Amino acid sequence: MDFHLDHTTALLARTPAALDALLRDLPAAWTEAREGDGTMSPREVVAHLIDADQTNWMPRVETILRAGQAEPLPSFDRYAKIRANADTPLAALLDEFTAIRTTRLEQLRALALTPVQLSLTGAHPALGTVTVAQVLAAWTAHDLTHLHQISRLLAHQYREAVGPFARFLGVLHCTGHSS
Repeated sequence: MDFHLDHTTALLARTPAALDALLRDLPAAWTEAREGDGTMSPREVVAHLIDADQTNWMPRVETILRAGQAEPLPSFDRYAKIRANADTPLAALLDEFTAIRTTRLEQLRALALTPVQLSLTGAHPALGTVTVAQVLAAWTAHDLTHLHQISRLLAHQYREAVGPFARFLGVLHCTGHSS
């Protein structure tokens, strides 16, 4: 699929509600579970998504629009919000994520990006040259990566309980993104 800004915003707008429906009011046994050392729990993934919205996606778009490749894109510490919110209840994180996502999408829509602006380039600290459209597409894929991660984390909790059904449950065999 080619990049379409309206497709991007349609998906990005749905992520907070999807997470809320999936995670709110679940017992901590579900929301604090991990797949192993060095992996995030579902609650920590929500904190990470908040931080990405606050410090990553739109700040990078704004940097490209303002400075192009003359200024490197801001770096992103993907664990900063997790460390800062180690004791924050999941419900509060879900509410904060909804608020920041709403704000960021309003900011994105207000830019009324043109095809020329979507093709502008910036200097990513690790990846080199990236376009505004690539940053926005990555934001969308990033959401989907973490929705996938959370569903895998939740399924992982029943890996033994499902018994012989495990062989038919692909989510239990997935070794995708974990951290």
